[in-house]
Amino acid sequence: MAKAVEPAPSAEAASLARRGRRPRGGLVEANGTTVPAAARAMALFEVFGRERRELTKSEVARLLDIPESSSSDLLNTLHELGYVSRTATTRRFYPTGRLLAVATVIAENDPLSAFGAEASGLLAQRSGETACCAVLDDNRIKVVAVSEGRHRLRYVIGVGDTFTVHGTAIGKALLGGLDDHEMNRTLRLKALSRLTDRTKTEPRELEDEVRKHRELGWYQALDEGAVGVSSFAVSDRVGDDVVGLGIIGPTDRVRSNQDELRQILFEVRDTVFGRTS
Repeated sequence: MAKAVEPAPSAEAASLARRGRRPRGGLVEANGTTVPAAARAMALFEVFGRERRELTKSEVARLLDIPESSSSDLLNTLHELGYVSRTATTRRFYPTGRLLAVATVIAENDPLSAFGAEASGLLAQRSGETACCAVLDDNRIKVVAVSEGRHRLRYVIGVGDTFTVHGTAIGKALLGGLDDHEMNRTLRLKALSRLTDRTKTEPRELEDEVRKHRELGWYQALDEGAVGVSSFAVSDRVGDDVVGLGIIGPTDRVRSNQDELRQILFEVRDTVFGRTS
């Protein structure tokens, strides 16, 4: 089967590559761990999502930058499997509801739940502090997994709880996973309330802090969301989602062990997100 040659990356592609992503509808470059046929099928559905219309084999070939024979093989295979339909006269193709049905069943079990449970469990085990995994929900964070610490005095939260994005380390970590435009928009959706004497409520001040800690690779909130409670966090991507992972505990204990806790955060981050240090 002929191999598609990917064109020189655009400015958008270069930007997404720096953040560990790729442009929509593009083919990934084949390597030792990539299955080109699988990548091509996923890229095809992304093209349909972008074009929102029926496509001929030649149009698919052009949009995916592959030979028309490869386009024909791909569409015929997906047609036989029931994932695309074909008009009788014009021979145009479009996805059926089968892909949506499969995706809906998959989505009923939150894909981040298992990831978050494993990540927070590993972090709590190594740190001894309560650990959680969270994602953005507008201008708040939503907890998707929690593992409680082993200390008698520990911070207690639950799955599904939401918190302000500006008063928590994990909220700042999630902001750090966005580009500057999205961070700017998120911080200005609603006025930022003052939760303690240390809470930052000016978007520009928070943006400066987040940019600084992007370079450091970790984020902190010291008595900013609640008096006597502090946290450290990191973030990375799971697919297209920015996911935060954080440690929360009493301020005195967290601050006195901050170097050790940040090192544990880095180690767990590298393990669960598949990074190489």
